[in-house]
Amino acid sequence: MPDFDVLVMGAGHNALVTAAYAAKAGLKVGVFERRHIVGGAVSTEELVPGYRFDYGGSAHILIRMTPVVRELELTRHGLHYLEVDPMFHASDGETPWFVHRDAGRTIRELEALFPGQGEAYHRFLEDWTPFARSVADLFNSAPGPLEMGKMMARSGGGRDWQAQLPRILRPYGDVAREYFSEERVRAPLTWMAAQSGPPPSDPLSAPFLLWHPLYHEGGVARPKGGSGGLTRALRRAVEAGGGEVFVSAPVKQILVKGGRAQGVELESGETYTARAVVSGTHVLTTAGALPEEYVPEGAKSVRVGNGFGMVLRLALSGKVRYRQHTEPDSRVGLGLLIKSERQLHKAYGEYLAGEPTTDPPLIAMSFSAVDDSLAPPGGEALWLWAQYYPYELASGNWETRTAEARENILRAFEHYAPGTRDTIVGELVQTPAWLEANLGLPRGNVMHLEMSFDQMFAFRPWLGASSYRWPGVKGLYLTGASTHPGGGIMGASGRNAARVLIRDLTRWGGLSL
Repeated sequence: MPDFDVLVMGAGHNALVTAAYAAKAGLKVGVFERRHIVGGAVSTEELVPGYRFDYGGSAHILIRMTPVVRELELTRHGLHYLEVDPMFHASDGETPWFVHRDAGRTIRELEALFPGQGEAYHRFLEDWTPFARSVADLFNSAPGPLEMGKMMARSGGGRDWQAQLPRILRPYGDVAREYFSEERVRAPLTWMAAQSGPPPSDPLSAPFLLWHPLYHEGGVARPKGGSGGLTRALRRAVEAGGGEVFVSAPVKQILVKGGRAQGVELESGETYTARAVVSGTHVLTTAGALPEEYVPEGAKSVRVGNGFGMVLRLALSGKVRYRQHTEPDSRVGLGLLIKSERQLHKAYGEYLAGEPTTDPPLIAMSFSAVDDSLAPPGGEALWLWAQYYPYELASGNWETRTAEARENILRAFEHYAPGTRDTIVGELVQTPAWLEANLGLPRGNVMHLEMSFDQMFAFRPWLGASSYRWPGVKGLYLTGASTHPGGGIMGASGRNAARVLIRDLTRWGGLSL
């Protein structure tokens, strides 16, 4: 008799979502995580006395477009979300404006500040909210041609979808220019779209901008105590269903016999058997844990890319003080800090040349403004995400060039909040090399695989492996950012994989769900 019905490799948030659904369905679940805490990139620790730092994703947006929190009763398991409103503050350093949860307020304030741009924002939301909703629906299902067709048919919102299609296939920078004539409005929206990785000039990238209306639908939130509040609640949900979670338990290999996954062997030499194995790790990590004969060419040819982002996490002795912003609103939402579209294009050009950008656009997050548990009284936890940063450098290495990149991020932020560097009392610098070494993200790509159209939807991680099953190995399942719908804190991949897994085990084992 196997040790578990379902054995889960890795404890990132998607893996834990799959495990929690499986446990809730009555399956005996075991989760094995190589780090000392669960959560992967969605985890939080006190790294500086009195300051709690997230290791990865910090803004919880897309998960609110799924039923995961409700279905797994995560509030009952300790998850407490704090609303973030305004959701974003956008600025070139001189003229700030805000994106509120209330679209009407956003439109009115934009129109007052930039005549014509509030009306343009209203038109943008009206044109693309149906598309954004259809994308959210697609995220919550296993991808395939039928689902893609449904998305296209529904995306017009009463309009001819064939007229919308050319826009969807264009670069998102072009679509932004079509709607917004004012660069101080256009550049921050373009910068937010760039968070998935592809630059504004990439063909077929428009959806990264066109799902912007979802922010007004679901809002932005933060778990009390840090992003890891989500994964701590997921762990409790797994354990409440009778599952077991093991940390500091790295998996060495997936055991396969007769073309069927049988369990895993840990690096300690211990082995555990199961009816099904779910890998929530990077697809290349999964491939590396399998016998060579079970690794298809598609798995070897996935495009990971060359990093793209870097994070500077700072413990400050005082609150961030923006020279042109409105307090406290400027410290609440995500700061979309970009001087111009040229700044973003220049950063991407330096990245293509193998160089860390010298003047990065930034996402500034000071969520201690809404959660006083992240910093001591009077202090601030400030996290600066910057793009673009290659994992593989044209000259030197990250050991020798980290100080230079850190300085350039700080210098860029001082354009918006001068004097910040004088309040730093502790920090964590996360280069692409750090992300690979510490969070298991090959080549430092937080999205696992490049989020280009040929690696999304039914093409993620590769055509033939998009159903959350590993081709050629029965009983081996996939979840996580390597699978549809990709990176970000959403949990949809975990939920989608769980539905496939539970359906298969029900058919095999006669379980009643």
